[in-house]
Amino acid sequence: MSEPVRSTPGSLPLSRLAEPLLRRLSELLDRAAPGKGWRDLAQRAGSRGRVRLSPLDLEQCSLKVLEPEGSPSWSLLKLLGDRGCTVVELVEFLQALEHTEALQCLSHSGSLIGLPENKLRICIQPQPQNLTVGDALVLECGAVGNPIPHYQWFRNGFPLANGSKNVYMVTYVDVEHQGTYWCRVFNDREDQDSKKIEVVIGRKAMAVECAEEDLSDLQKPADLQEQSNDRPVATDKVALLIGNMSYWNHPQLKAPMVDVYELTNLLRQLDFKVVSLLDLTESEMRNAVDEFLLLLDKGVYGLLYYAGHGYENYGNSFMVPVDAPNPYRSANCLCVQNILKLMQEKETGLNVFLLDMCRKRNEYDDTILILDALKVTANIVFGYATCQGAEAFEIQQSGLANGIFMKFLKDRLLEDKKITVLLDEVAEDMGKCHLTKGKQALEIRSSLSEKRALTDPIQQTISSAESLARNLQWAKAHELPESRYLEFKCGVQIQLGFAAEFSNVMIIYTRIVKKPPEIVVCRAYVTDFALDLDVDPKEANKGTPEETGSYLVSKDLPKHCLYTRLSSLQKLREHLIFTVCLHYEYPGIEDTMDERKEVNVGKPLIAKLGLHHVFKNNNCLQTCCMANNPFHNQIESSPVATKYYVPSHCQPNSCPGIYHPNHICSDSIRQPEACSCNGTSRILASRHEVQNYSPPVEKSNVPVETTDDTVELEFLLSDNLRFSKQQ
Repeated sequence: MSEPVRSTPGSLPLSRLAEPLLRRLSELLDRAAPGKGWRDLAQRAGSRGRVRLSPLDLEQCSLKVLEPEGSPSWSLLKLLGDRGCTVVELVEFLQALEHTEALQCLSHSGSLIGLPENKLRICIQPQPQNLTVGDALVLECGAVGNPIPHYQWFRNGFPLANGSKNVYMVTYVDVEHQGTYWCRVFNDREDQDSKKIEVVIGRKAMAVECAEEDLSDLQKPADLQEQSNDRPVATDKVALLIGNMSYWNHPQLKAPMVDVYELTNLLRQLDFKVVSLLDLTESEMRNAVDEFLLLLDKGVYGLLYYAGHGYENYGNSFMVPVDAPNPYRSANCLCVQNILKLMQEKETGLNVFLLDMCRKRNEYDDTILILDALKVTANIVFGYATCQGAEAFEIQQSGLANGIFMKFLKDRLLEDKKITVLLDEVAEDMGKCHLTKGKQALEIRSSLSEKRALTDPIQQTISSAESLARNLQWAKAHELPESRYLEFKCGVQIQLGFAAEFSNVMIIYTRIVKKPPEIVVCRAYVTDFALDLDVDPKEANKGTPEETGSYLVSKDLPKHCLYTRLSSLQKLREHLIFTVCLHYEYPGIEDTMDERKEVNVGKPLIAKLGLHHVFKNNNCLQTCCMANNPFHNQIESSPVATKYYVPSHCQPNSCPGIYHPNHICSDSIRQPEACSCNGTSRILASRHEVQNYSPPVEKSNVPVETTDDTVELEFLLSDNLRFSKQQ
């Protein structure tokens, strides 16, 4: 009689893992870098026929992000466990994703002790390929082992220069790619070769025979051809979200932070590459748009969302940076129509602009921009949060804020509908809101003729140089420093972790993970940050994320830590270097002991893109360049042709002051003593106005209106505006 099979920890289903461990794994997957998140894990697991994850399964997981304590990764891990996925299989998937932090988490928990993958083992073998010239070659090899294995691909006995990953890919093959392939897997202890497979490359046929009835199909009416249920596809989806709140010379806002955060989470569920930024100056906004343009290519869906101050003159919309002077003019702002023109030059498949700002006329700006005509395309959609000449409002309750537009948009954004149909329904929802009826109504402008939706699938084409640049830029803008452990001479060990709230806002958290018993008091904190970041020591090293101003990701951060919020990472000029200070005491000794360690984490998140440079590129149109106007005489000229007309009644001598880019008089920079977001009795506040705000010049650049519709607060907002119930 054969001996009974002894089960190892690796043969256990995931459902048998302890809940704290599953929670920790979920946290790591929820905030993982591109290519290592829960969707990537689901794709790996779904490629195994035994697991079988349907699109509905993934949708149910993604919708968990809308619940107060919901986690897509937690839902996925529970689903995999229920379907019999084992710990050893999870390790295979994580190693294929090269998710070292999650693997370390399993190792530290003891879940990997005794697993067979401690010995190097190839679990996914490459498969033979029969291709034609122009096809894509994709070979995959998967292995488990401890230490984590490395890979090297070979063809005809020679190592391949770009073959150091578990997947080897050639986007466009030719006959020279034919041959015998295999992969060598190795770590510090041993190595193995995969099985050798043949890749055969054939020539493409120059002509295709077809019957007469096949040709007749080409003459069928369009409505019959559409019965094939084919739907439009995107070659990629990218989005730039900008929320400006902390204005130097104008009323402060609150809603853009919440609106940008919520829209970021929703768009990522729709597979958008999202760059989300708060509080940008003029040069930073222009450079951010330049980087956004690099993400675009033929067939890409591009989405730009802006929340903040704005205005509309002569049919052109202008987004106002946080450093705009008072009064501001077109030279100080970004023209949306100019950005659209530059997007069209990329031959994008869909251009969506969601502008959550006021559209009142700017009486201080009489410059008329005569833009080159836009291309006639059927792919442009504008969603204006309010009508021309009207204001956009944000809702406020107990210090929290939402824009009216985003309140209704977020409830429908994930629906699989043509984007114009979706926005029409949002407009109907907004029309039922008693607080803003007669004050704000969504306006939609569109040239869209195809049934394109934000939910359209991505079908990547042959990788071009632009595509590679797009993915590189996106990856660079979302790269967080890796968590690390610091060892001090006294025997104390500190964990240093990082989380992203926005693409330019990062949370640093520290906690003591090991302390010798002879030390009675021990505290670690971070300090000595670069002056570029302007970190207030009074708001650093707090016991809760909320105390630092970070309300949106607090539930996703580890507990019992000290938290520091670093905003405006786009201003970081050098590597982020700071000091970790350790204070500790021994019993019977009154003196406090100190140790310090300097930490260099490179340039995290958006800091890598160098948005702090003044007008780094000239791709983004400078909206005014008139030599005779003192407000314009220092603005760089534009590569895109734009003409200007200044009416005779607005000559330079009539202008109340001179604006010098990149120079702000210190006397004119002041924070408002009271703004619309401070009063809890106000439900609605305009994107333009604030009560009791005293601008630094004699007359405000923005209109001032008030609204006192407070009686409907509970009816409208009771379930939408508490941070505890947000994503």
